[in-house]
This record gives sequence, C-alpha cells and structure tokens, in this order.
Amino acid sequence: MRRIAMARRVNHQRRADLLDAVVRYAVEHGFAQLSWRPVAGDLGVSTTTLVHHFGTKEQMVEAVLGRLRERAFAAATEAVGEQPTLAAAARAAWIRTADPAQAAEFRLFFAVYGRALQSPERFAGFLDRVVADWKDSLIRAQGPHADPAAAARTATLVIATIRGLLLDLLATNERDRVQDAAEHFLATLETG
Repeated sequence: MRRIAMARRVNHQRRADLLDAVVRYAVEHGFAQLSWRPVAGDLGVSTTTLVHHFGTKEQMVEAVLGRLRERAFAAATEAVGEQPTLAAAARAAWIRTADPAQAAEFRLFFAVYGRALQSPERFAGFLDRVVADWKDSLIRAQGPHADPAAAARTATLVIATIRGLLLDLLATNERDRVQDAAEHFLATLETG
C-alpha cells in the first residue's frame, strides 16, 4: 500500500510573524547575511520551517522586500491621506526615506536592487514591482485629468530623483547638502 505524502498547509499568521522577524533580521544584518541558517538561528526556528513558509531564498528575499514596500506605502499614505497631491506624495516619500531611522532599511533595499539587476531572472517579481507600484501611485496623485504620458514622465522623474537623492545620502551621509537639493526639487513640484 502506497502512502501519499500530504503537504503541510502554510499557517498564514505564522508566516506573517516569521516574515516580520526575517525583515527585522535583514535590516539589522544586511543582504549578505540573509541565508537560511543564520536567519533560522536568529529566529530560533529550523531551516525547514523557513523553507516551508517561504520556498526559496529568493522568494524569502522578495517577501522581505514586499513587506518593506507595504510599510513604506502605508506610511506615505498615512502621512498624506487618501487623495494626495503629487507634491504631498513626493514630500511624504522623501521624509520617510531620508529619516535616519530608516537608513538600514534602505541600504538593504539598494543592496537587493543591485543584486536583482545582476540576476533579473531570479528577482523578476521584485523588478516587476519596484517601480510600477510607486509610479502608479504618483500618476494617480496627479489627478484624473492629467495627460497620461505627461503623468508617467513626471512620476518617473520623481521616483528617479528621490531614489538618486537617497542613494547619495546613504553613500555620503552629507545630510545638509542632500536635504537642500531635496527641498529645491520638492519646491518645484509644489509650485507646479
């Protein structure tokens, strides 16, 4: 008589709790240390538990990035309300990303971004969403009557500028200089 192995169902609350713990670990230790054994050891679980809840290491990394993206989006939405203007949305994003308390989180983001560009087939989900979610939000913030092509172009410029300023800030830690440039950029959005 053959036995059929039944796959264990994923407990979604347990997965969410583990994901939050993995995010904390990743932010504290960085991308290079994000592998099964160190994470499992820190969390006090087996590597089998992590594999059961996340699948592959790349899927775990994508889940971590998804959670970070959710947090950033929720924080920006809370800061500007349900119907932000482009200027308010950009300012809220800059304030959150430039916050020194978020530096480790965004260093992790850029480390994974670089890795994803080197291995696009392994990080397709991340690359598909890393710009699209934010771009769509910024397009909506320009209002329903905005020209679609112009709105997409403006959203692209906002994303590229804020990410570039943040990368500069993380690389140099020259907060006053970068903040001055950010304020100049944000003022151009506020004046139209």
